[in-house]
Amino acid sequence: MMADNTESTAPVIDGAAPEAAAPEGQRRGRGGRGGGDNRGSGGGGGRGRGNDRRPAQEEDDGTIEKLVHINRVSKTVKGGKRFGFAALVVVGDGQGRVGFGHGKAREVPEAINKATAAAKKSMIRVALKDGRTLHHDGKGHFGAGKVTLRSAPAGTGIIAGGPMRAVFESLGVADVVTKSVGTSNPYNMIRATFAALAEQTSPKSVAQRRGKKIADLLGRGGSKTAEADAEAIAE
Repeated sequence: MMADNTESTAPVIDGAAPEAAAPEGQRRGRGGRGGGDNRGSGGGGGRGRGNDRRPAQEEDDGTIEKLVHINRVSKTVKGGKRFGFAALVVVGDGQGRVGFGHGKAREVPEAINKATAAAKKSMIRVALKDGRTLHHDGKGHFGAGKVTLRSAPAGTGIIAGGPMRAVFESLGVADVVTKSVGTSNPYNMIRATFAALAEQTSPKSVAQRRGKKIADLLGRGGSKTAEADAEAIAE
């Protein structure tokens, strides 16, 4: 009879301590407070908006990727709310090619990947002067956004703010002066900037279109070094 009483101890489940056999509600403990670990993925807990997360510049295979904006949206359904994210990304190679794209997904990383893939497909080439600035001034317009781009001498830097700075840094422009009026919507600002960049032309393309030499175009102002300037132009 004594042997039967000593063997009546708490059962051990898979080698775990007897405390692990507690009910499920008690085993949650610290990590089971309503799924706190899912706040960053849009589970619905965090107060901060998704657009506050601005990762640094990333380089992959020579491309420059910049996250411009993240927007978090919610949809009310029968069971509660469903959260989604929209990302706006600018991609460039730093040598005259740049593109932008946006993507939507339930998670932030997936939205960024979609936006990056769309940006790489829509990359355009922009003619740069000496590989550092624009050949001439330009204006762009999209929706309520109006932007003005001006070429600048060496040492000026990128005088642009917000989404426009990301475009020129990815493009490889080192000296430029910009002005944006009408709206602060990053989507409209990006589209207006690309509309202005699409109108950029180089002396080489103009000379080919008109059937003339580059030296003839540059020598109209009486420049004695027109031929040297023409040879120095790199598209």
